[in-house]
Amino acid sequence: MRQPAHGGNLSWAAALAGCHPSAILDFSASISPLGPPNSVLAAIESQLGNLRHYPDPDYGELRLALGHFHQLPPEWILPGNGSAELLSLAGRELAQLAATALITPAFGDYYRALAAHHAEVLEFPLSLSDLSSIFDKGQRTKGTKDKGLLLNNPHNPTGKLFSREAILPYLKEFALVVVDEAFMDFLPPEQEQSLINVVQEYPNLVILRSLTKFYSLPGLRLGYAIAHPDFLRHWQLWRDPWPVNTLAAAAAVAALQDREFQAQTWAWLPPARNQLFQGLVSLPGLQPLQSAANFLLVESQQQSSSQLQQKLLKHHQIFIRDCLSFPELGDRYFRVAVRSWSDNQRLLEALSLVINYL
Repeated sequence: MRQPAHGGNLSWAAALAGCHPSAILDFSASISPLGPPNSVLAAIESQLGNLRHYPDPDYGELRLALGHFHQLPPEWILPGNGSAELLSLAGRELAQLAATALITPAFGDYYRALAAHHAEVLEFPLSLSDLSSIFDKGQRTKGTKDKGLLLNNPHNPTGKLFSREAILPYLKEFALVVVDEAFMDFLPPEQEQSLINVVQEYPNLVILRSLTKFYSLPGLRLGYAIAHPDFLRHWQLWRDPWPVNTLAAAAAVAALQDREFQAQTWAWLPPARNQLFQGLVSLPGLQPLQSAANFLLVESQQQSSSQLQQKLLKHHQIFIRDCLSFPELGDRYFRVAVRSWSDNQRLLEALSLVINYL
C-alpha cells in the first residue's frame, strides 16, 4: 500500500501495524478530539429523511448562517466540498497569473492544486530556527503586480501564526492573495488573526476556511471560501452542481450555532498543547516547535521520522505524521495532533520506550 501523503490514512497505518483501523490511535490528522458536537449529530439525524431530495443548489440557509457568523453578506461566501475543493478552484485562478509565491515548507495540496493548472511556483523559505517569516524579515519579491500569493495562517506544518498586520501589505503588492485559514478557528476571537474582517476592502483577497478540523467532521467534507462575489460567481461556473451534501450543510449550520462547544475547545487546547509540548521537550533527541494550532511540528535529532512512525505503529498502534511530503523537512521532522490528556500521555510514554529501548 502506498505511503500516505496526508495524515489520517488509517487503512495504511492498520496494515503496517497488523490491526484493525479502529485500534489505531491517530495523531497524524490534526482533528479535534472533542467532537463531533452533539448538536451536529442531532442536526444530521434530523435530515436523514431529506436524503431523497437534492440539496438547495444555492445553499441559501448555509450561506446565511455563515454570513451571520462572520458578519458578511451571504453572497461573499461559497460553501465547498471541503476546503480541498475550493483550493482546487483557487489553483485554477492563480494559474492565470504569471506565478504564485509559496512560503515553504508548504502544504502538499498547494502544489497539487497549482500543478493541475500548470501554474508557475516561486518558493520562499520560512526559517525554522527562529520561526521568523518572510514577512518579519521584510523580504520582498520583485514585480509582484502580476503574481499571486498563497499561504496558510496558522502555518502548516510549523504552527506559526502570522499577524494580520504582517500580511496586509501584501494585499497591495500581489494581484491575488489566497489565505488558507483552516486552523484559525482554534484561536479564540481575541487572539485570532483572520483577514475576514477586511475582505470587503480587498477585491483581490480570497480566504479559505474549513469546518472539519475544529468540529471533528473530516468525513463530511465541508469548507467555504470568502471573497468578492465576482470571484465566487465564476468559481461556481467551474464546478459540479451540489458539491455539499444535505447532511454536511445541516451539520455546518448547527456547528456554527454551538457556542458552548466553541468555548470548550478554546479552553481545552492551550493546556493540552502545553502538556504535549513539555512532554516532548523532556524526551532526548526531540525538539518541538511552539505552535498556535492544534498540532506540533517536532524535530527528531536521533532517529528518522519514518523509523519512529513504524516503531510506534508496530509496537504501540500509534500513528504519527511523517513530513516526507514537505521536501524541505525531509525525514527528521514529524507532526503530531494535540489530543486528550490521556492520549497525549500514551504517545509520550510510547515515544519514551521507542527512543530508549527499541
